[in-house]
This record gives sequence, C-alpha cells and structure tokens, in this order.
Amino acid sequence: MARVAEIIETKLKEALQPTHLEVLDESEKHRGHTGYRDGGESHFHVIIKSNIFEGKSRVARQRLVMHALKDELKGPIHALSMETKTPNE
Repeated sequence: MARVAEIIETKLKEALQPTHLEVLDESEKHRGHTGYRDGGESHFHVIIKSNIFEGKSRVARQRLVMHALKDELKGPIHALSMETKTPNE
C-alpha cells in the first residue's frame, strides 16, 4: 500500500501540475492530539506552486487542493495545512 504522502504528491501533480511541491508529514508534532496515529501520516503541510493558481484567491487555490485530495481528507488525512502560490510568488 502506498504511503499517504506519496498519494498526496501523485494526486497534486496530476491535478495541479505544480512547478514546486513539498509534502511534509508533520504528524509527530501532534503526538497526543486528536487524530494522531502511531507511525504518522495523519497531519500534513503542503507547499505548492502552480500556474493554475494564477488569478485565483487564496481560498480558491485551497479549494483546488482540497478537491484533488477529497478522498484522502475523508480518511487517512486528519489535518492539512498548505501554502498555495503561483511560480512567481
């Protein structure tokens, strides 16, 4: 079974053709909090730059990311934070 971080990376690359993408597993920072699982892969931070974000608001950009990860947000992802930028930002 693919790791959650790998699934996130694959889906975002397919949906948003990023020029830059970082998927950071920050689960360990949330040890003892709701949603934490041993082994991590529950809390993520995504840094993504894409031309698709050009002319879109921060909320519209985040919605595109959330739509691409809708299935994972129902299950293995407990928390997702993100930085969504255009390549020039």
